Formats: sequence, structure tokens, C-alpha cells
Amino acid sequence: MKIKNEYKGIFYIVLSAFCFAVMNMFVRMAGDLPSIQKSFFRNLVAVVFAGILLIRGEGGFRWQKRSNAGYFFLRSLFGTLGILCNFYAVDHLVLADASMLNKMSPFFAVLFSFLILKEKVAPVQVFIILGAFFGSMFVVKPTFLNLAFIPSLIGLAGGICAGLAYTMVRKLGESGEKGPFIVFFFSAFSCIVILPWLLLHYEAMTAAQTVILLLAGMAAAGGQFAITAAYCYAPAGRISVYDYSQIIFSTILGFFAFGQIPDKWSFAGYGIICAMAVAMFLYNNGAVKENAKCRFP
Repeated sequence: MKIKNEYKGIFYIVLSAFCFAVMNMFVRMAGDLPSIQKSFFRNLVAVVFAGILLIRGEGGFRWQKRSNAGYFFLRSLFGTLGILCNFYAVDHLVLADASMLNKMSPFFAVLFSFLILKEKVAPVQVFIILGAFFGSMFVVKPTFLNLAFIPSLIGLAGGICAGLAYTMVRKLGESGEKGPFIVFFFSAFSCIVILPWLLLHYEAMTAAQTVILLLAGMAAAGGQFAITAAYCYAPAGRISVYDYSQIIFSTILGFFAFGQIPDKWSFAGYGIICAMAVAMFLYNNGAVKENAKCRFP
């Protein structure tokens, strides 16, 4: 029996959430290094992995349609800005607050998918996504009144940029572009943009830090491949709620890696998030499914 594209999208977005949670764990373990230096390693490994897949594949290092060049550039530009803004927020805000601002990206992905791709978003889906956002507030418990205005604004900008980048991924997927090339183009673009700063401000790393950042890069590569596949297979409005599973994964990893124990409010948030995910699944299971044209190995 053929698995429906939407179910694939759900699987891949949950997988990406797990990979990005692992990435954050390794980034934290790497210690006090410039955020831009960490982001370079984050994308460097993805370039290598995507390049290997492209070499072994049939399509090569090119897009399928020349008219998609602009979408590739926009995906890479806003994706890079989103990463840099998020890392800046992480360095200057409470980690939970920075994570909350970054988790605004699914909402903006739904918004931009509606505005740019003209994808329909049912009122029930809007309610469910808002419910998941409400649940995440119990988990991260942001203290917005204590946040510095500029770092908060930059963190929110990162969420907006990420949402727009994921919308471009959806557009490219609908146009038949290959996932590995989407990942390669974005990761290479990001590394090239960051490289001049890195050459001027590079800080020496220990062997352990190097290994940890390479592991972070591997996890990020897995997350990039997975989320690219997710938005190729299904519209943002149908699967974005599952991206909140990263909060659950991060809490579990935080417990085992750093001995962090969630409080009762966090567990309440987990229950709300899981309930919204189940509600989204049940609603989508009874709705008309859309087929995407994305090719992803």
C-alpha cells in the first residue's frame, strides 16, 4: 500500500525536530565559541553530505527549472538570515525565550504559504496551531517583560525568515526540485556568506570542541534533509504543528545530557502539544489530501 505524501511529511518533520534538538544539545556542549563560527560548522557538514548524494545521483549540481533560480536564492538568503538571527538570540537571551521566538517560524510558514502559494488554511487548522503554540508557552515559560528589545526583535526576525525560507522550500518541492540540491544550495550559500567573517574572527578550538561541532553539523544536516522533505511532501498548514515535538525531544535530551528536570508546567505543555498533534492528524485524515511533485530519495 502506497504511503500518502502527507504522512511522509509528518514523519519527516518529526525527524527534523529530533535532529535539530540533538544539534542544539551539541552546540551547547561546544562551549563558549562565536555563534557565527558554530553556524559555519552547522552548514559545512550539510554541504558535504548533500554533495555526496548529488554526485551519486543522476541530477547533478543543477536545478530542474531555470525559473526556480530566484526561489533557490530566496530560500538560501532567508534561511541564512534565520540561522544568524536565531544564534544571536541564543547568545543574548535566555535560551527558552530565544527558542520560543524561533518557534514562531511554523506560524509564519503557514502565513506565507497562504499569501505566496495560495494554499488553503482551514479555521480548524488555525485553531490547532494556536493551541500548540499555547502549549509551548507552558514548556518554555518566556519572560517577555525582561527581554532586551533589540535581541528580542532579532530573534523574532529569525522566526519570520525561517518561515519564509520554508515556504520557498515548499515552492521548490512543488516544482519538482530535488531535496539534496535544495539542501546543498542553501548550505553552500550560507558557508560562502559566513566565510569572510570566520577568516577574520576565527577562534581556536580544542579537539573535543571540533568533534562536538562536527556532530552538531551532522545532526543539522539530518534536520535539513528531513525538513526539506517534509515541506516538499505536504503543505505547511497540515504538518507545521508537528514541529513542536522538538520541545519534547529537547527536554528529554536536556535531562540525560545536563540533568535538567522539567516542572509540572512543562508536563502540562507536553500534554497540550500532543493533544493538538493528534487533533491535527485526525482532522487531516478526514480531509482531502494533496499530492506534491517533490522528488526526494
